[in-house]
Amino acid sequence: MSGHSHWSGIKHQKEITDKKRAQIFSKLLMAVSAAAKTEPNPDFNPRLRSAIEKAREFSVPSDNIARAIKRASEAGKELEELLFEAYGLGGAALLIFALSDNVNRVVQEIKTILNENGGKWAEPGSVRWAFEKIADGWSPKFSSTLPPDEKIKMEKLVSAIMEHDAVQDVFTNAQ
Repeated sequence: MSGHSHWSGIKHQKEITDKKRAQIFSKLLMAVSAAAKTEPNPDFNPRLRSAIEKAREFSVPSDNIARAIKRASEAGKELEELLFEAYGLGGAALLIFALSDNVNRVVQEIKTILNENGGKWAEPGSVRWAFEKIADGWSPKFSSTLPPDEKIKMEKLVSAIMEHDAVQDVFTNAQ
């Protein structure tokens, strides 16, 4: 009868939710650190202010936000903003926005995720033309319609990419 106690069930559920929450906190704090690189004062940095507001929406503790801002202002490992381009199923365009202190590692990991899920790595500029820059990200200039079976696989690809710790957002023109 091992593993059948009430506490055991709660422990496993808590472990799963804590892992998801930690991943979200990590992404949000990376965004705060990247925004704080130029100006650590949110009064003068609207990008930092919006990153802090988003972190507070997800109940990130103020101490963690302060540490992320301090870490960005200190000399050390600098986070780089990365924009990767790829093609998904059916030729749908993907723009992947990531933050990392190790570009080579992130590139290889994203390539692996793409290969495992039917995506293809694209050279810089080969996908970006299909999107236009807007205030809070990228918007597709045109949409790509996928058959239902490919649509499910495309959703799986996007969710696999989003699970990566360095990835902040994924933009696609697939419907």
